[in-house]
Amino acid sequence: MAEVNELILSKAGSNVELIPEIAKHLISSGGKRLRPMLTLAFADIFGYQGSGHVTLAASVEFMHTATLLHDDVVDESDMRRGKLAARKLWGNQASVLVGDYLLGQAFKMMVDVGSLEALHILSSASAVIAEGEVLQLGAAKNITTSEADYLRVIEAKTAALFAAAAEVGPVIAAQNAAMKQAARTYGLELGYAFQLVDDALDYGGSSAELGKDVGDDFREGKITLPVVFAVERGSDADRAFWKRCMEGEEVGEGDLEQAIELLKKYDALSDTVSRARAYGDKALRALDTLPPGRHNDALADAVAFCISRVS
Repeated sequence: MAEVNELILSKAGSNVELIPEIAKHLISSGGKRLRPMLTLAFADIFGYQGSGHVTLAASVEFMHTATLLHDDVVDESDMRRGKLAARKLWGNQASVLVGDYLLGQAFKMMVDVGSLEALHILSSASAVIAEGEVLQLGAAKNITTSEADYLRVIEAKTAALFAAAAEVGPVIAAQNAAMKQAARTYGLELGYAFQLVDDALDYGGSSAELGKDVGDDFREGKITLPVVFAVERGSDADRAFWKRCMEGEEVGEGDLEQAIELLKKYDALSDTVSRARAYGDKALRALDTLPPGRHNDALADAVAFCISRVS
């Protein structure tokens, strides 16, 4: 990871001063680096000896950072990782364009590795992530969104990059299809679990845990799984409340507190966490087919860490 971080900082450089300034504002703000760690771990599991896993891990983190810069513009977010969002400091245009630059750098690094299969996996994930963002726009402020609809969003928007980050490890280590699929399944299920825990934390966590204000999803009209559950299980009066707040953008004083009460009343938060645990269990089962070793323990720990954020 030290090599990955060094590469990330070097590739974030540019003769255009604003680019490294914005990129490093987000890159150095303490992200978990879970996605690049998956690439490193899965390459090491299979005894990969080159440096391509470091390069691919850095490209994965650049893809993730680019999506964060773009997301904050789309969502009009004020905070990211406990700091002011880049768009609040430099504006929307600069944030989008620097995100584009980081995506370009990510693809250059993928090409440098020389694996067409890895390039295909990560470039496909990039397209899927963009589709997920558009899907989320369609689901936003729509309280008729179903659980299946929402899971489609988070598979594309979040889980796809986890899956790709994991899969390219055995790819560059020249492993068979079964090993690639095991890595991909682990990453996909971990991605689901990670996002569902985030969804629960937005209503039941703290700003320190989130790196943003509690209730941002609510204020932005984001329909997440806790809200889906509460709407489906609530009374007509409850649904009228959600419709007013999520679709009508009429969020007033005390509404977040009422939303949290309704989520707890209908077990929406606890059931979201239960779903996350179930996905985490699927990720752990995917590890059973891999060669034993210390990295398997680390990957199991990653699942435990993900769930423990809300335990």
